[in-house]
Amino acid sequence: QLRLVESGGGLVQPGGSLRLSCAASGVTSDYYAIGWFRQAPGKVREGVSCINEIDGTTNYADSVKGRFTISRDSAKNTVYLQMDSLKPEDTAYYYCAAASNYIPTACSGSDNLLVGMNYWGKGTLVTVSS
Repeated sequence: QLRLVESGGGLVQPGGSLRLSCAASGVTSDYYAIGWFRQAPGKVREGVSCINEIDGTTNYADSVKGRFTISRDSAKNTVYLQMDSLKPEDTAYYYCAAASNYIPTACSGSDNLLVGMNYWGKGTLVTVSS
């Protein structure tokens, strides 16, 4: 079992920054990709970014490229999402997710950000508003 706990959400003005954290516990060596997705009220779930644990590559949704950066601290079993130049349309619940089964297409590109993700955290709310 893998447990994911997000933190770092809050209210920020447009143009501001936030850093989200996702602490992983349990069988932490047993995932092949980890990342973030978001869901705004009334909208479909959207993959934001992920790290491919097989080759270390990172991928991003086109909507956040150049503004968001995903990283991890392996010693702390924590994944981060640095969000800069935030826009009102970034407002959403942000969830950490991980793939515990090997799927070749998991986190292989911006169109596969959610492929294989079968563990999720409870989310943290990000509100971008003036």
